[in-house]
Amino acid sequence: MQPTETFTDKLWLILKGLFMGAANKVPGVSGGVVAFVGGFYEEFIYSLQKINKKAFALLINGRFKSFYKYVNGRFLSLLILGMIVSYFSVSKILDYLIVHYELFVWSTFFGMIIGSIYYIAKDFGDWNRKYIGYLLCGIAAGIAISFLEPARENDNLFFVFICGIIGVSGMTLPGLSGSFILILLGNYVLLLVDSVNALFDTFSEIIVADFSFINDPLRVRLLKVLTVFSLGSLTGLISLSHLLAYVLKKYKKATYAVIIGFIAGSLGVVWPWKTKVFSTNSIGEILTDVNGRKIIADYNRFIPSEFTTNTLIAILFIIFGVLIVFSLDWYHKIKKKTNG
Repeated sequence: MQPTETFTDKLWLILKGLFMGAANKVPGVSGGVVAFVGGFYEEFIYSLQKINKKAFALLINGRFKSFYKYVNGRFLSLLILGMIVSYFSVSKILDYLIVHYELFVWSTFFGMIIGSIYYIAKDFGDWNRKYIGYLLCGIAAGIAISFLEPARENDNLFFVFICGIIGVSGMTLPGLSGSFILILLGNYVLLLVDSVNALFDTFSEIIVADFSFINDPLRVRLLKVLTVFSLGSLTGLISLSHLLAYVLKKYKKATYAVIIGFIAGSLGVVWPWKTKVFSTNSIGEILTDVNGRKIIADYNRFIPSEFTTNTLIAILFIIFGVLIVFSLDWYHKIKKKTNG
């Protein structure tokens, strides 16, 4: 692994973290896809794999420089910095855009996923029956996950910890959206909206020396939930990275075939033209969560029957999404020629 030397490289890596964090926040989109397209997926996985017994031994013995170098600290710290900044900036912008321009946001991500499939598949090499079988398994798994029915919200701390382990999968498994998994588990709003907003509000109040949140039981509960979720995410990130590093070393092409299938299967989740279906009780009343928000049970996906202005703009955003991915490919090719 090559250390990041120039200021431009450092800034670019922080931006990759920003995009990865933003993608993790959007249901149906995988931060792992950003890592794949950004050309740093394997380095990300192998760096996380270095967080092991030897790393903890270096840390406990006070050999901080050796620990930092061993775990590829410069790479991980810049990437994680970008993700953290994203959760309090880009992610909030995305929340707003999804509420007000939902069709166009989904269209952009739909285009980005199409571009990602091409980007990853173009260098795969020869496809034989075995790899096509892995591809089909990935597609089937992606489609099956997209049609599961969401559960109810649950703030039990043990369950929240499990959500952290499972939800972080989108960072390590391209095509598997951690945010969408959290929707299926019923805890997307609790963990990625309410808890993050509670932390943001808490920091804002601390800056102006306002500590009244300590007496707010709901705020304290949300902060506990976010802490446990973060611990679960860290546990999942490290454990999954060890498994994936082993699989990538032993069965690289097979793993890539499944990943391409996962990404293709996830297209159903981000299909732009859809309407929300809300959960109802036995007499047809729409169910709400503890905060009064309607609980989404599913989506009705459809093909637009009329060619309206919105449909045309949505198609343009799909093309824009594809071009975003292609521009990254062009950037890497130019950088290779410059460095070569």
